[in-house]
Amino acid sequence: MDTLQSIIIAIVEGLTEFLPISSTAHMKFTNPLIGVTNTPFVDMYEIVIQLAAILSVVTIYRKKFFDFKHINFYIKLVIAVIPALIGGYFLKKHIDAALTNLNFIAYVMIAGGIILLFVDKLFANNTINEEEKISFPKAFIIGCFQVLSIIFPGLSRSAATIVGGMSQKLTRSVAAEFSFFLAVPTMLAASAKSFMDVYKEHKEVLVKDNFITLGIGAVVAYIVALLAVRFFIGYLQKHGFKIFGWYRIILGIVVLILVYQGIIK
Repeated sequence: MDTLQSIIIAIVEGLTEFLPISSTAHMKFTNPLIGVTNTPFVDMYEIVIQLAAILSVVTIYRKKFFDFKHINFYIKLVIAVIPALIGGYFLKKHIDAALTNLNFIAYVMIAGGIILLFVDKLFANNTINEEEKISFPKAFIIGCFQVLSIIFPGLSRSAATIVGGMSQKLTRSVAAEFSFFLAVPTMLAASAKSFMDVYKEHKEVLVKDNFITLGIGAVVAYIVALLAVRFFIGYLQKHGFKIFGWYRIILGIVVLILVYQGIIK
């Protein structure tokens, strides 16, 4: 992976991390198009720049994140992240295999898109409009929805957790914000696990040039995500999910065609 490739992937990540269209799927689709092959470093790079993008949430919601008087907020995040930690540990082999299967990811993209077409009407009468009203059981259930995005790469972590939140009577904007908050401990854990795996099994990739590439990608993903998350919250409040559903369906079909024709593998 050269510098230009790393920047392109970081831009894709920053633009898609907070949208319900799966940043993982977009990176997996982009890689073969720009000549990037799967390697231990590329896998680690994708996780680390996801964390960098997600840290933009800490910047935007810094007052919330660093208000230590509201301990319940942190307890909810811990409760919600537990299912993903357990699922990630026990399903690692399945996850690794699914992440290399573009057909599988494309089908999941399409299926998730169909679901998003109906989400707005299905949960039109939700009334919980403040994070403080999210109970501990509701936080855990939202965390269980996040596991679905681990089992089905391409589903979108944000889509799964937002729909999970809306299933618990949260309004669109509150569900989206809680999804953003939950992403922070989730990706911190995923990044730490990825670094440990690489350190144990592929120490040769931990060289200066690769750390420079990681740094560049992290900065780009962070800056782009800052812009994307502000756009998403504003758009979501006004227009809902339908456009993202159609986008997912169209992109999934295009990828299937490209895979069938051997253009990407």
